[in-house]
Amino acid sequence: MFDSKEEVDDGGNWMGINEGWRASVRDGEGISAYQSNIISFGLFLSPLPTIITIYQRRAVEQFSPIPYLATFLNCVLWVFYGLPLVHPNALPVVTINAAGVVFETLYLAIFFLYSPRQLRLKVVKILLAELAFIVAVMAVVLTTAHTHERRSLIVGVLCVVFGTCMYASPLCIMKLVIETRSVEYMPFTLSLVGFLNGVCWTTYAILRHDIFIAIPNEMGAVFGLAELILYAIYYRTTPEQDSSSEAA
Repeated sequence: MFDSKEEVDDGGNWMGINEGWRASVRDGEGISAYQSNIISFGLFLSPLPTIITIYQRRAVEQFSPIPYLATFLNCVLWVFYGLPLVHPNALPVVTINAAGVVFETLYLAIFFLYSPRQLRLKVVKILLAELAFIVAVMAVVLTTAHTHERRSLIVGVLCVVFGTCMYASPLCIMKLVIETRSVEYMPFTLSLVGFLNGVCWTTYAILRHDIFIAIPNEMGAVFGLAELILYAIYYRTTPEQDSSSEAA
């Protein structure tokens, strides 16, 4: 009888420990989601100095629209991924990426306004292709995949691919930095916040055991770190006039 009671007590203790561990994970997940949303909001705000510079100069100069186009597509796909029809209980993913869609639409509008005609046509073509792709994905997923697991798998894989593309989009600017030995067209805030965003969302993904969120954000942390290293190397070799332009 004593042994049985001890076993029951031990079982109860283990249940209590497990419940406590689960509660800690849930609390950590909530905190991580909150931090990740704040950092992501900062990521979406970080291009503002560049956009203000474009507005002041009335020209896009050598700034590239690719990061904004890649981020727009990535945000729309993540909003779709987080909808209850696809992946239930992912509200933090939906809210912050919906905000991202709004910001990137605004940035693209300003970029379009001050671009030369040839670049405008390029932006419009890419944007229309992205919108057509998004509509096709939604139609295929909602009509052919009839479970949350299958829908999450299909959209999740696409999010991994295009999320990685979003984080890798500044690579073309990194090439320009190396060639010109100037960081004028690679904003420091965008690189820093991109790195922090990757780290925070990777932590959130680990707590949720969500590989689709983890993979692109791990890559984002790596690319962001590479950009920061490049910035540290070439910051001092940036011509003085470029530095003053960047601060404008």
